[in-house]
Amino acid sequence: MGETVYGYIRVSTREQNEDRQRLAMAEFGIPDRCIFSDRQSGKDFQRPGYQRLLKRLEPEDTLVIKSIDRLGRNYDEILEQWRVLTKDRQISIVVLDMPLLDTRQGRDLTGTLIADIVLQLLSYVAQTEREFIRQRQAEGIAAAQARGVRFGRRPKERPSSFELVRAEWKRGGLSARGAAQRLGVTHRTFLKWAAE
Repeated sequence: MGETVYGYIRVSTREQNEDRQRLAMAEFGIPDRCIFSDRQSGKDFQRPGYQRLLKRLEPEDTLVIKSIDRLGRNYDEILEQWRVLTKDRQISIVVLDMPLLDTRQGRDLTGTLIADIVLQLLSYVAQTEREFIRQRQAEGIAAAQARGVRFGRRPKERPSSFELVRAEWKRGGLSARGAAQRLGVTHRTFLKWAAE
């Protein structure tokens, strides 16, 4: 059937907008019917659009992505996926934002080797950056806690009638569930307040 060029787009739910990637695919000349997309994080490869694309890809086909992080976030998984696609399944990959990551060039050994080295380097840098971000976040949280900043949901305000209801409950005139209902809170919340 000959070589087919496919595009893959992924946006995380936070980004919402896939126009930039779709435009890049159109400029590359990929028809809409050959573009697969997912709207979810890149934490793994269990994404419906990506799985449909994998079923379509044949040896000698080309997969185009805007940037390497569209493929995924995890260093080891991206490298493994790259190996499976390029080596096992004989698919060419083109990363538009990184011309060195293009395994089409006649499939010669040097082009593939350079792409593999660049990918490993990029993935390493991305992984290291994520670890730095996590470390900075942890340090920021620790510093904020040391300053007395509290994280989590704000404690629920006690209704003005709480003391009266608690007194009635202590006298045995009201069950804990009844007291909670009267205050409009859960049974657990009432018991927690009553114990304080």
